[in-house]
Amino acid sequence: MAFTLNEILLIVIVLFFGLVLGLMISGRGKYKRLWREEQLLHRRTIEERDARISAVTAPATADNNGGGSDDLMRIRGITSQDAAALHESGYHSYRQIAAMNDEQQATLEARLGREPGTIAREEWRVQAKLLDTGKVREHERRYIEAS
Repeated sequence: MAFTLNEILLIVIVLFFGLVLGLMISGRGKYKRLWREEQLLHRRTIEERDARISAVTAPATADNNGGGSDDLMRIRGITSQDAAALHESGYHSYRQIAAMNDEQQATLEARLGREPGTIAREEWRVQAKLLDTGKVREHERRYIEAS
């Protein structure tokens, strides 16, 4: 049986489209499943990242929950009104003040109505670190007796 050139070309075209259609149908579920798994993995990664971030920021609050609050007025430059505002802002311990970053410091200065740079100039973070580590005598020598 002999085929003409047109018949051979038609058979090749039909076989090619059949192959392409077969690949599209057979792989469709597989790729959809892989895409969903990738989406789920991405979502878990984001949740884990958020959990790590909240774990880093939470210790400052967790440190104070069981132990009461420190006397923040021992830090030179903090008045009773400032101490009340610090408590409202969530600062209850020397450790929290010592761990403050520059952005938190600027926010706190604005909340207390202080000039920018006041906390750094009065060295609240240094004083809080000394008091937190139990170096009360050194704190008194540097900040109380000197004034």
